[in-house]
Amino acid sequence: MEHPHSHTLHADRPPCPWHNGALHACHHFACAILDALPAQVVVLGLDGTILAINEAWRNFARDNTGHLGCAEIGSNYLAVCRATTGDDADCANRACTGIEQVLAGEAPSFELEYACHTPSQQRWFSMSVTPLRSGTAGVVIAHSDITERRQHEARLRIAAIAFESTEGMMVTDANSNIVQVNQAFTNITGYASDEVIGRRPNMLSSGRHDAAFYQAMHKAVATSGTWEGEIWNRRKNGEIYPERLHIAAVRDEDGRTTHYVAALTDITLSKAANDEIKNLAFYDPLTRLPNRRLLMDRLRQVLAASALNGNYGALMFIDLDNFKTLNDTLGHNTGDLLLQQVASRLRTCLRQADTVARLGGDEFVVLIDGMSRHALEAAAQTEALGSKILATLNQPYQLGPHHCHSTPSIGATLFHDQQRQHPDELLMQADIAMYQAKQAGRNGMRFFDQRMQDTLSARAQLENELRTAFDHQQFELYYQGQVDADGRATGAEALIRWIKPDGASISPAQFIPLAEETGLILLLGDWVLEQACRQLRDWQHDAATRELVLSINVSAKQFRQPDFCARVRSAIERYGIVPARLKLELTEGLLLDNIEDTIASMTALKALGIKFSLDDFGTGYSSLQYLKRLPLDQLKIDQSFVRDLASDPNDQAIVLTIIAMARSLRLDVIAEGVETQAQRQLLAELGCDAYQGYLYSRPQPLPAFQSWLAEASPAATACA
Repeated sequence: MEHPHSHTLHADRPPCPWHNGALHACHHFACAILDALPAQVVVLGLDGTILAINEAWRNFARDNTGHLGCAEIGSNYLAVCRATTGDDADCANRACTGIEQVLAGEAPSFELEYACHTPSQQRWFSMSVTPLRSGTAGVVIAHSDITERRQHEARLRIAAIAFESTEGMMVTDANSNIVQVNQAFTNITGYASDEVIGRRPNMLSSGRHDAAFYQAMHKAVATSGTWEGEIWNRRKNGEIYPERLHIAAVRDEDGRTTHYVAALTDITLSKAANDEIKNLAFYDPLTRLPNRRLLMDRLRQVLAASALNGNYGALMFIDLDNFKTLNDTLGHNTGDLLLQQVASRLRTCLRQADTVARLGGDEFVVLIDGMSRHALEAAAQTEALGSKILATLNQPYQLGPHHCHSTPSIGATLFHDQQRQHPDELLMQADIAMYQAKQAGRNGMRFFDQRMQDTLSARAQLENELRTAFDHQQFELYYQGQVDADGRATGAEALIRWIKPDGASISPAQFIPLAEETGLILLLGDWVLEQACRQLRDWQHDAATRELVLSINVSAKQFRQPDFCARVRSAIERYGIVPARLKLELTEGLLLDNIEDTIASMTALKALGIKFSLDDFGTGYSSLQYLKRLPLDQLKIDQSFVRDLASDPNDQAIVLTIIAMARSLRLDVIAEGVETQAQRQLLAELGCDAYQGYLYSRPQPLPAFQSWLAEASPAATACA
């Protein structure tokens, strides 16, 4: 409600209605009393006319803009109130009604609290209306500013709401006796209010903190008025739990502490979550062993210790042999059980100060500290531990219902402060030695030496150069001719060659295995397919070459691509070649790996008209049972059986068997590696009527091959 006189300004005191003698003196005395009152007072006659006002009333009117209505003697207070409009109209009308009831004797008094807000501040007033008791008809109206009281009440309400928050609250007096707690405190500690009031907070002590901890807490509260931190407390049921605690001192106007307020939060779950996050950051979740990050940190510490004490340390890289096979056949859950048991066994092999970590997969690392200062003795100590680990991990494993056997390959490297080695370098050395152990037959241990690293460094350089070769088009197809029994050219095998800018040639025996390991074989395979189809398109335009068949080698990774058939079909359609002129050479290992998928892919390609040749036949594990199911067109006799064919009866028997098998399956036969006339003659006698080898053609670039084609038939006839 708008203050009834907030729009008035009284400039001059009106003349006193009473004159003469004692009455005049009494009037001045009464005015002085009214002016001394802090409340804003107005006296009304029976009709609401203003008879008197005090100094507080005039001051308020002076400080607030508006008309003079309610600040002038003789004006009608009720009329001014009734004229109020806007948000304050309702409150003004209620005030008028209350005043009129008192004036009419219908009510002994009237009280009203109302807001009187300005743009700059919010204020509240109380109005009390009391009838005059001196026989004079009228009322006294007193307006008091209750803003501070209302604000204090609001603060108390807010404090009460806050006190009943989800945080536990505890209030003590200056002597640390508990005087109040909230429901959240009971929920957290298990203690009801009547069980703690009058007692001291140390009833919650867990015993995990020493006296110095509490002394520091009390000192902080005494000096700064507050303390905040984590503390372990004990619930009513005896459970010890972590708590976030904030203590604040409450002081009076003189600065004396009257109370302490403590806000406490149960952080059991958040602390457990933080601990779990920390564990995940530094420990492997499956085995609970340190992970790579923690291992490298400890390795740096061991290297620093080695600098102080001069002792050798050792790093051992352990990889489980054939773990992937176990995982694929028995399932990942069984594989996880094996990893957990391996971790447990490794712990039993080590001293308390040593570290065993899991890097991931089936890779473990052991870090050994404080060995001998002499290299040979340290190596002997490492070898003894390696033997212990080998023996322990070779013991059978019971993995659920499965009784399994697993072996490790271990690589070890020694380190010493004088060598100034980096942790990453040491880990790489142990890894290199581990692979050397695998190459040596697995289930063994090897120490790192520099020759290993030199070999791998050269391999890494070759890999980088191989990747660069793709960008700079350093590959070229060479062609080795294939002829029939009459020496006529029937086609060629396309062989990839890597020619470096300086003219040096990198042997396929070097870069093909590397491409297989790195996955670059897929890029190589796609490139060969594209070049072969492009060449077949060119040959189709020449009557002398349109019947030639071009064979390309397909790697297992390339053939196993889900979209391999689509890639071949796309290349055939893009270059518009006759599919029967393209022959894919596959190895026995590729064919027998997942035989059903192999047959499905070959059948799909066969439907396009593609031909298939089984390369290096006789060196793998093919059987007639599998061969009769494969949509093959040709068997290729491996050169290892051709090389000593003229002098080795065993090779002759093998070749004869291969030819007989091919005939029974109605397949063509071609022999590779034919270098002499004697080999060719014997192959013909055994029934082989197609040949490939240096006797006819070396692998050569396209221009040289084109020249050979022009001379192939006469030259071959002369040889025959």
